[in-house]
Amino acid sequence: MTKKVYLGGKGQTKRISIGGDSQVSLQTMWKEPIDDLTSNPTKLEKILKDMSQLKNLGCDIIRFAVPDMASAQGLCLLAEQTDIPLVADIHFDHTLALECLKGNVAAIRINPGNIGSEENTRTVIEACRENGVPIRIGINSGSLPKDLQEQIAAGKISRAQGLCETAVREAAVFEKYNFDQYIVSMKSSDVNETIQCNQFYAQKYNNPLHLGVTEAGPLIGGIVKSSIAFSTLLAQGIGDTIRVSLSDTPENEVIAGLNILKECGKRKGGVKIVSCPRCGRIGFDVIGFMKQWENKLLAMDKDITVAVMGCVVNGPGEGRHADIGIAGTADKAIIFKKGKIVQTIDAKDADKVFIEELNSL
Repeated sequence: MTKKVYLGGKGQTKRISIGGDSQVSLQTMWKEPIDDLTSNPTKLEKILKDMSQLKNLGCDIIRFAVPDMASAQGLCLLAEQTDIPLVADIHFDHTLALECLKGNVAAIRINPGNIGSEENTRTVIEACRENGVPIRIGINSGSLPKDLQEQIAAGKISRAQGLCETAVREAAVFEKYNFDQYIVSMKSSDVNETIQCNQFYAQKYNNPLHLGVTEAGPLIGGIVKSSIAFSTLLAQGIGDTIRVSLSDTPENEVIAGLNILKECGKRKGGVKIVSCPRCGRIGFDVIGFMKQWENKLLAMDKDITVAVMGCVVNGPGEGRHADIGIAGTADKAIIFKKGKIVQTIDAKDADKVFIEELNSL
């Protein structure tokens, strides 16, 4: 079992733990600049609203890129107005981490390979210690030390071994300065490398691990890669927090990650959706219904199974285990609960009646 690390500095009213017996947490990363928030209250309000929606979907932590001082100030402004743990993602300039620590950020992510020097790392460590904020050590295959790159090129070690060794070296700096509130992440765009480097590290060390396949790709390919990597590692008890990195929206990253955690038995409760793929039969518009309602269903505070079926073939029969379901033909829809039809309605009234029945549960 890994050690526990607590996200949330001294000023935060809500802290969450990562590692140990904590629930595997789910992260995403904000995908737009935040360098104008101090002068753009409309944008600030929208981001806060969108972050709240991500939280409702099941997101536990949100990471923000901080490439300049204006972004650091924007992140501090956001952190003042939300209880969602926000992580500052820092590269190259360690003073940006120090600026973020003036606010209510929950954690700092640095890549020691590009932060400049051990002294810069030490400065960040001491500031985080003072503020009660943990650090995530972020290692990826593009920032390995030169000597390890040469060994990989010569075939002496694998890239997965190089990733693991880099993490070990960087963690040693943290241990040198008696700082143990850190999380390790080692990411590759290759699924097998991601699996192997995390296995290598977990065999010898008990620091919490953040799992991710970096640059995993667009929606479908990225979900496939992440599902394989995460399910393999989580089944071995490896991984304390995850992010599905997609060339897509944060919402889809969260939905994908939530479903992976549920299918791996690492997250329970909430709405479970069962829906048919639809076929050539003229039936209920499953695809259109799911596009409209998936996010709203997942954000509901209900521990139920919802079935959305295209026709009577897949309707109450295959969906009999669902707490509530909907199916139908082109002009008629049926609402069923535990396999029993409770209403037959015009298809145009399907949304309204379905939500009324859903809310009655």
